[in-house]
Amino acid sequence: MAKSTQLIDNEVFRAYATYAAIVLVKMMLMSLVTAYFRITRKAFANPEDTASFGKGDSAKKFLRTDADVERVRRGHLNDLENIVPFFGIGLLYALCGPDLSTALLHFRIFAGARIFHTFAYLIPLPQPSRGLSWAVGYAVTISMAYKVLSKALYL
Repeated sequence: MAKSTQLIDNEVFRAYATYAAIVLVKMMLMSLVTAYFRITRKAFANPEDTASFGKGDSAKKFLRTDADVERVRRGHLNDLENIVPFFGIGLLYALCGPDLSTALLHFRIFAGARIFHTFAYLIPLPQPSRGLSWAVGYAVTISMAYKVLSKALYL
């Protein structure tokens, strides 16, 4: 295991930090996409969000769901369900001392799969494109988890 002062000198950790930042920023951008769709579709979840459209009944019509907004929200939720585990497992994986080329392969495939998944969700692309991109990213996280467990628990 690397010491915390040596982490920034560790190429695998730097690769992890790079790709973790990429997917975290991508996930954060989904909040902006959700806001964009809420504003352009005039579909808000909270009464206070409709205040700029009037008061009372005139504002209540904007307190509704919209299929496009919900689609973006589901994509964002899927990011939360997949990027958060990658963030934790990827860190443990990077600290287990994998080969740089193997680690880069894991990190790049995961990031690519999540980016493709977002496009597949938002465009939308026909299935199984979204399902396959989810499965690829999930398999990468499972692969890293296996490496961590086999290294830590000698499986």
